[in-house]
Amino acid sequence: MSSRQMSRGFVVGALFLMTFLGPAAQANDYAQHPQFLKFIDKMVADHHLSRQRVLNLFEGVKRQQTILDLMSKPAEKTKEWYQYRPLFVTDKQIKQGVEFWHDHQALLRKAEKRYQVPAEIIVAIIGVETRYGRNQGQHRALDALSTLAFDYPPRAPFFLSELESLVLLGQEASYLPVAQLKSSYAGALGYGQFMPSSYRNYAVDFDGDGRIDLLNSPADAIGSVAHYFQEKGGWRANESVVFQLSTAKLSAEKLQQLDQLANLSLETNQRLGAFKQFGVTANLQLPNDTPVTLVRLMQADGPEYWLGFNNYYAITRYNHSRLYAMAAWQLSQAISAQWNRR
Repeated sequence: MSSRQMSRGFVVGALFLMTFLGPAAQANDYAQHPQFLKFIDKMVADHHLSRQRVLNLFEGVKRQQTILDLMSKPAEKTKEWYQYRPLFVTDKQIKQGVEFWHDHQALLRKAEKRYQVPAEIIVAIIGVETRYGRNQGQHRALDALSTLAFDYPPRAPFFLSELESLVLLGQEASYLPVAQLKSSYAGALGYGQFMPSSYRNYAVDFDGDGRIDLLNSPADAIGSVAHYFQEKGGWRANESVVFQLSTAKLSAEKLQQLDQLANLSLETNQRLGAFKQFGVTANLQLPNDTPVTLVRLMQADGPEYWLGFNNYYAITRYNHSRLYAMAAWQLSQAISAQWNRR
């Protein structure tokens, strides 16, 4: 197709969209937004979708300033550890986690056996993400992803790709009412808050009903979180997650050296042997070349230091945040302790 033909197609598409969606959509500017028009053409050209069907899907989609505001101040980036942890590791969260485990223990055993991911990790992730399914998000997914794809330049390519995945998810899973789906402000869906691309790539039909429904099926959510950790996270059964360093006897010089080694990367690209001088290997029966990352977390009275292993990194694949990973891990351990005492 020539550039003239493509331009004509954009204009015709814009006019059609303005007519089809009416004044409300025009007021939000997406009917004339160049990137939106390109997106519509891409869905038609790359995936052979009906233009009218795609336009129908986007009827009434609106730019949401609230989403842009929330995107600018996520808790993972605005709070210290001592402020972040109490949001997720609470008596109520622990109690509800044990209840969720009790209600779905057969499914959790099945997931543990199939994917080699501990039940407490699965439960804690669902707890941190949605309070065990109670809060799956109040934003329309199409609004959220459209707003971020077309009006949030810092991560527009990522969210544009996720918007594409959401449309394709609607084609592949016609039983999902994509036009009405509720999500987080970032467009994440269901009990485990899967982004659309993760939904398409890692979600599984764990209850065997022929559908993959992460919004209404706890079984599918449990199996999908476990599958994600196995495939995307690279979880390793029966391996350590974190180890806290004891710094009480370290000199000021040693603490300064430790501080310089901390929070360099989420990836485990340091080696356990490098921390011999801080007295940690005597407490760990692991080879010196074990991959680790040193994590510094700020408490109200100062920093604490943790070594994160491969399974810590696996948790950060779910959410790229040190605070998130540690909160999920500590919640999992608290839930497990309560479960074992029941």
